[in-house]
Amino acid sequence: MPIRILPAVGDADAVRSLVSLLSQLPDAEPLPPVVDSTGLVDTLARSAAESVDELPEVVVVHERIGPVPALELIREVALRFPAVGVVLVTTDTSPGLFAAAMDSGARGLVGLPLSYEELAGRVQAVAQWSTGVRRHLGHGADVFAGVGGTVVTVSGAKGGTGATLVAVQIALAAQASGHSTALVDLDLQTGDVASYLDVQFRRSVADLAAVDDISPRVMAEAVFRHDSGLALLLAPAEGERGEEVTDRAARQILSALRSRYEVVIVDCGAQLGGAGAAAVETADLALLVTTPDVVAVRAAKRTVRMWDRLQIRKAEETTVVVNRYTRGTEIQPALIGRITGTAMAGTPIPANFKELQGAVDAGRMHELDSRSTVKQALWGLAGELGLVRTGEGAPPPRRSGGRARGGERAAVGFRRRRELP
Repeated sequence: MPIRILPAVGDADAVRSLVSLLSQLPDAEPLPPVVDSTGLVDTLARSAAESVDELPEVVVVHERIGPVPALELIREVALRFPAVGVVLVTTDTSPGLFAAAMDSGARGLVGLPLSYEELAGRVQAVAQWSTGVRRHLGHGADVFAGVGGTVVTVSGAKGGTGATLVAVQIALAAQASGHSTALVDLDLQTGDVASYLDVQFRRSVADLAAVDDISPRVMAEAVFRHDSGLALLLAPAEGERGEEVTDRAARQILSALRSRYEVVIVDCGAQLGGAGAAAVETADLALLVTTPDVVAVRAAKRTVRMWDRLQIRKAEETTVVVNRYTRGTEIQPALIGRITGTAMAGTPIPANFKELQGAVDAGRMHELDSRSTVKQALWGLAGELGLVRTGEGAPPPRRSGGRARGGERAAVGFRRRRELP
């Protein structure tokens, strides 16, 4: 049986050299190379969604892969796709880097410049390991097909567009329908999730920032279990502590949450920092919340372009949610989609703050009346995104018949993972 090898290399010259050598290995089947960390995770996720047997036996990661650093990428692959063996290709073959690579989950390390004998020996050893793991799993291998939970980020085009409201309600909808759900507040300086849910808790996401290995016990100490069933990981009460949460820490925290919860909703706020950028980049689905007015739509367009310039996320991989929608507004969802170049959620959220005011002022957003048109729309949005099991305790998703109210076909954004069961 041929060894399927997936190269992950960002440099064109390195790609040619590596693929040339891999094609000479006995029984090797090099797959088309991926050029960045996002492409690698997406490719593996698509294969795993079909079956663990569709995954390549070996992934070869070059040290200059980006935008996620090589060791962090290896850690994520090892966590989400444990039946795949990873080989790191690097100029630094010191004992220190070797130990760091092994700690991250790599199964081998090959030095640069590449040597045929060294590469062949390491790839074959890792492929043997991968095959042995899959044989040991047998029919139980399908348990890995889900490769962890679904991460959804919610960002505001600008302050005051309602990103926190959307994040809280779709998290409540997912939890009420039977999915184990975590809600993370990554609006690190001005996060309001605790206020919306009437929570006072001294632990926060900042307490996990310096932890290298987030064990279940460490995570349990940092997470607050809300009356609704949601697991809350809150923003720090002292805004200045938000600087402790780096992009690396955010990726590690979200990977740990993904492995423990079926749905992870992340409120990223309206300001882009390293942690928020990392969350949006690694998310399975990224929502951008705007209101149907000129200032907010311009802000949404700026945000989408900035994400694209920084290689955080492409416009077509982003879904815009329209909040405070009325039929009479001049700017309809279809127009917003054309302006931003994004997909549009088919469920706009109606403008009716009177329904929300009592729950917002009391900090009891989880007790919002089920007859509220705003709540019905938000829970319908959760259903549209595939986060709700219908008929299991949640209000039925309110569909728009396949068309957005602006007259064009609605399109939920590019999903990097399969639908939840």
